[in-house]
Amino acid sequence: MVVSSTPPTNAATITCLHDSRGATARLAAIAERTGGTQMAAAAASVESIVRQVVEQGDQALLELSERFDGVRPDPLRIPAARLRQAWEGCSADLSDALLLAHRRILDFHQRQMPPDLSVTGPHGEQLGRRWRPVERAGLYVPGGRASYPSTVLMNAVPAKVAGVKRVVMVTPPGPGGEPDPTVLAAAHLAGIDEVYRVGGAQAIAALAYGTETIPRVDVITGPGNLYVTMAKKLVFGRVAIDSLAGPSEVLVIADGSADPDLVAADLLAQAEHDPLAAAILLTTSSDLAAAMPAALDAQLQNHPRAAITRQALRDWGLIVVCSDLEEAAALSDSFAPEHLELLVNNPEPLAERINHAGAIFMGPHTPEAVGDYLAGPNHTLPTSGTARFAGALSVETFLRHTSLIQFNRAALDATGPAVVTLAESEGLHSHAESVRRRLG
Repeated sequence: MVVSSTPPTNAATITCLHDSRGATARLAAIAERTGGTQMAAAAASVESIVRQVVEQGDQALLELSERFDGVRPDPLRIPAARLRQAWEGCSADLSDALLLAHRRILDFHQRQMPPDLSVTGPHGEQLGRRWRPVERAGLYVPGGRASYPSTVLMNAVPAKVAGVKRVVMVTPPGPGGEPDPTVLAAAHLAGIDEVYRVGGAQAIAALAYGTETIPRVDVITGPGNLYVTMAKKLVFGRVAIDSLAGPSEVLVIADGSADPDLVAADLLAQAEHDPLAAAILLTTSSDLAAAMPAALDAQLQNHPRAAITRQALRDWGLIVVCSDLEEAAALSDSFAPEHLELLVNNPEPLAERINHAGAIFMGPHTPEAVGDYLAGPNHTLPTSGTARFAGALSVETFLRHTSLIQFNRAALDATGPAVVTLAESEGLHSHAESVRRRLG
């Protein structure tokens, strides 16, 4: 792993910059790495897939799964007994780990439930806001390069806490026609008994429009590849969605106190996700930057996902040497990372300085991986710069609120003339009249 312009042929490459202007441009390019022609091509394909599912229902799901996954998943639904069997087949270590993760995630999300709001106005009028869960939620759990039981828990727990009565999970069929058993075990633990083995854009279309077997839902959550993301974008408005997730990313801010081996491990933990994953280090230490090549290469030896990881580092990896932590914080905010690690002597004040990040991991004992699995806060986070205006998946994703308004005579008498004036200013005669007739 090298930071020079002439790397040895046996090492992967990661870009190293000492210029903040160049770093800003490079960070912008990383944030937009799935744009342009790739997205346009995916959108056209997704539109055709969604239309086929709308027109042909289950038959389309079977044909599209056979085309894209090499499996015809008939029947589509996995019996609840199979989920229980997967749970019972877990090793003791795995079931204990899943139980611990579920307990911690549940505890944190239970604390997120928003209270109803009730206010008495100055004239005795009653004003409020009431929260209710959606009736049906659809959870997408990806397959492909890895299995994600953690994604099952991070999506199912807030839906259950919110009180959603019908939680539907879709996940791609594995090579043998069935999803990874640990994913099924996590579904059983989370209380999901309605699981369908279908993935890709066709699964999103099924959740949005319904088929003979899969019910139409009110909100769809869960990450996926570009085709899944484009399908969520296409069906948004018919259903709610959590976000348009892009490839995963980590940004590490580190000073001279950081252990190079730990920094390298955290960068690699993100890069191994996907060839499009971004791993970025902003450091005030030239020594740390210089130590990264050897530290990264050492941990890539015999790495089971070395090819994916090296490609991600080569294409979307970045090391920037900053003049101070303020410059690092400003660059981080311009990128608005999904995951931000602060490997510095005193992380709390720096965390306060940060304005845009999906999740902040503070100190040497808080690798991003603890957030992925069991810290408690949700690991479904805004990507591609959307942390500027979005936050993590939460219980509120599965809730909607209704305003409650009850005026009495005194309140209408006190405010009605102003309502009439405002309605007339907008040229809405009947608006004004509906109040005027009550005023007498």
